[in-house]
Amino acid sequence: MRGAVLVAIAAAIGNMLQGWDNATIAGAVLYIKRDFHLESQPAVEGLLVATSLVGATLITTFSGPVSDSVGRRPMLIASSLLYFLAGLLMLWSPGVHVLLLARLVDGFAIGLAVTLVPVYISETAPPEIRGLLNTLPQFTGSGGMFLAYCMVFSMTLAPQPDWRLMLGVLSLLSLLYLLLTVCYLPESPCWLVSKGRMKEARAVLQMLRGRDDVAGEMALLVEGLGTAGDTAIEEYIVGPPGPADENANATVLYGPERGMSWVAQPLPLPLGAQGSMLGSAIGLGSRQGSMLDHLKDPVVALLGSVHDLRPPVAADATSTRGSMLFSNLGSMLSFHDNKQAPLDWDEEIAGCQSDDDASGTGDLRAPLLDARGLSSMTGGGDTATTMGIGGGWQLAWKCTDGPEGGVKRMYLHEEAGGGGEDGVHAAALVSQSALYLHAAKQQGDGDVHGPAFVHPAAVSEEAAGSGGGARWRELLEPGVRHALVCGVTMQVLQQFSGINGVLYYTPQILDQAGVSVLLASLGLSADSTSILISGLTTLLMLPTIGVAMRLMDASGRRSLLLWTIPVLIASLAALVAASVVPMAATAHAAVTTGSVMVYLCCFVMGFGPIPNILCAEIFPTRVRGLCIAICSLAFWLGDIAVTYSLPVMLRWVGLTGVFGFYAVVCCLALAFVALRVPETKGLPLEVIIEFFNVGARGLPAMAADAEQDHR
Repeated sequence: MRGAVLVAIAAAIGNMLQGWDNATIAGAVLYIKRDFHLESQPAVEGLLVATSLVGATLITTFSGPVSDSVGRRPMLIASSLLYFLAGLLMLWSPGVHVLLLARLVDGFAIGLAVTLVPVYISETAPPEIRGLLNTLPQFTGSGGMFLAYCMVFSMTLAPQPDWRLMLGVLSLLSLLYLLLTVCYLPESPCWLVSKGRMKEARAVLQMLRGRDDVAGEMALLVEGLGTAGDTAIEEYIVGPPGPADENANATVLYGPERGMSWVAQPLPLPLGAQGSMLGSAIGLGSRQGSMLDHLKDPVVALLGSVHDLRPPVAADATSTRGSMLFSNLGSMLSFHDNKQAPLDWDEEIAGCQSDDDASGTGDLRAPLLDARGLSSMTGGGDTATTMGIGGGWQLAWKCTDGPEGGVKRMYLHEEAGGGGEDGVHAAALVSQSALYLHAAKQQGDGDVHGPAFVHPAAVSEEAAGSGGGARWRELLEPGVRHALVCGVTMQVLQQFSGINGVLYYTPQILDQAGVSVLLASLGLSADSTSILISGLTTLLMLPTIGVAMRLMDASGRRSLLLWTIPVLIASLAALVAASVVPMAATAHAAVTTGSVMVYLCCFVMGFGPIPNILCAEIFPTRVRGLCIAICSLAFWLGDIAVTYSLPVMLRWVGLTGVFGFYAVVCCLALAFVALRVPETKGLPLEVIIEFFNVGARGLPAMAADAEQDHR
């Protein structure tokens, strides 16, 4: 995974520049207002800081759709160029008007980086470490702030600090970012597949994953281009084919490898309803469970069942034939003989076309498991993973009966119980395939031939040629609309949870605690003391962000929010109590300082990075850029609203009322997370989207469909 990690670190430099800029303008504005005589013009002083927010908001409105058209990488290159231009303008700045223009350009760069870096990392990272890598922007942003505060502090020690130099250093750092984006960062494989550039996508995936065989993930990316449809939850016992009479009701599964096929026997309803994902849907849809269960979003309940019902890991995977073959669904579906080359997404498809097949499709003989793969699993030869798509999920296809026939894709996941010597108990998310058109055909020789294969480029071209109107209409699809409500609400709640107010109040808190007096006794000026306090505050955040990076994929996004938001509420309540309850000066300083530090540390562990991580995970590839732009627009509008409402609220309700309001918002956020925010750790992006498609139908509908299918 080294390739994916290095790419994520390089991309996150854009967020480091954002943090650097935030810190340098906070220090430089102390000298700008003296140089331009803005002490009597607070509106202009406020514009120097707020213009970058306006620029970020403006560019966010079209950054997503443009990135869907031209790619993620060109937009990151544009961000680095805008950073460079903004730095040069701020270094020059002969007057306040040029400085305002520079801040606007700087906002353009920030808006592109904040919007697209999480998307880029999500589309290049493996599911197992996607949360960790997507926390890097939070870490690099805070790290950039700390480094910038150190630079500004050292410059404030000079007799005549140069604010233009403080701001202009950004141009030098942006050259490093430009060099990385141009010379090192590859294009997102998701975007390449969406444009039909399969060879490039395969080469990028091979570099990111550090292996040559990426056929399974390539198939997954193409399947992710399909339009939203009816997704069903089904359960099977998956195993090798048995006698003909036992396979009468079985489903033949196909995948990217050649050889012997596997069969899936549908489970009867009583077994499928016990301790499984389908059972959870049936139970909740049938009004079983607590009142809290009925208030939960169906997506939360379903993804919760996936994480709660993971099968136990066998202590000795080679002790018996059953555990050796079936202790893990991935081992049964993923291994093939290493002597056989995996499916090539360019040459192999062309080879499937017969002479009389002018349509460009052909019979793809590609079942799940190579016939000689069993010898690999029983102790002989090397093995290679080809079907695993991350998080314990497997991609397969099944042929369906009917007048015209059809092929459906299956995202398979092993579940506890129901298996044994005959196979593995697996749940499946089943929907129409974007890759296959026709059902398997029975030939005269009795052999089962694979379904007719559609070249991935054809699916990609259809997705790319759908036009802007079609993409906007797709926002109204139930699953996309469901995810969009979740993403926008999280961004708005994050902005109104109090982070801006706490950061605004932190210098005053630390001043009351005596930190300023202590630093002044060292001979520091008031400006140097203010910058150093802000730098120390930022430094305290870095270790907690490191902890969040470790926990993001272990505990999960939802769990971190459910643990940290109550601490935010308690911290804000302590600040309110410190304002209204009489106490000694020392006790007041200790309570307020401790509350602020705890709040900041918990915020950067949970509510800081997770909304951006979730928004980069829950949208389909076809409209991901557009949806991210909408969520980012909500973020920036919320930021502007909070920034400009804070002075008004302080004047009308005072500090106690402000922190009380933020505490109420955090309570609402906690309820929203508990009921509406699903756990997405370790899941492939395409699987997460399928769960939103299922959940948009509602659990009662799923329960009714399940009972009808099993009747």
